[in-house]
Amino acid sequence: MNRLYLVTDSDVARKAGHTLPFVVEEACRAGVRWVQLREKDLSTRAFLEMGAEIKPITQAYGAKLIINDRVDVALALDADGVHVGQDDMPYPMVRALLGQDKIIGLSINNLDELQAIHSDELDYLGIATIFPTGTKQDTSSLLGLEGLRQICAQTSLPTFAIGGINAQNIQQVMQTGITGAAVVSAICGHPSPYEASRELLMSERVKE
Repeated sequence: MNRLYLVTDSDVARKAGHTLPFVVEEACRAGVRWVQLREKDLSTRAFLEMGAEIKPITQAYGAKLIINDRVDVALALDADGVHVGQDDMPYPMVRALLGQDKIIGLSINNLDELQAIHSDELDYLGIATIFPTGTKQDTSSLLGLEGLRQICAQTSLPTFAIGGINAQNIQQVMQTGITGAAVVSAICGHPSPYEASRELLMSERVKE
């Protein structure tokens, strides 16, 4: 399993002078094989249009296209899966709608949320928030590396850490028992998304 996961943010990309399809293409060209389309401020139509631009790129590189929150958008695009949060549609219902061949990820923020999982309907967990980050405003319960380590030790599901991860700290993150690392600004906001992705991929492989 490729261990680097790109989560998109078109505002961050725009401020760096990039379009989102460009960022995704450059990341996939560098070796990223997980892309989550997370665009909370787009209308349904704009979200679908963006997804329709992104999907051929991910398909061309054999990357997984995961849609954040929006099961309807994932169904319309025939995306590879959906990532939901604690306040989104319950994941058993997501599974009933998507079917057994799609990927479902769930965000968890602490051990209590991990222990509340009583289902085999999930394919992976997104664990947040590890470090302070500008793309997630509510960081009142930062896990840090030790909190991340504790959660990883108590689940057999694949796990992706997110929150302030970059080329300088990704090696520390990968030493906690995590499956992989998800990044936003470290790729979307970098002057060269390709070079940023390559650097992150090389950094996280040091442990292997």
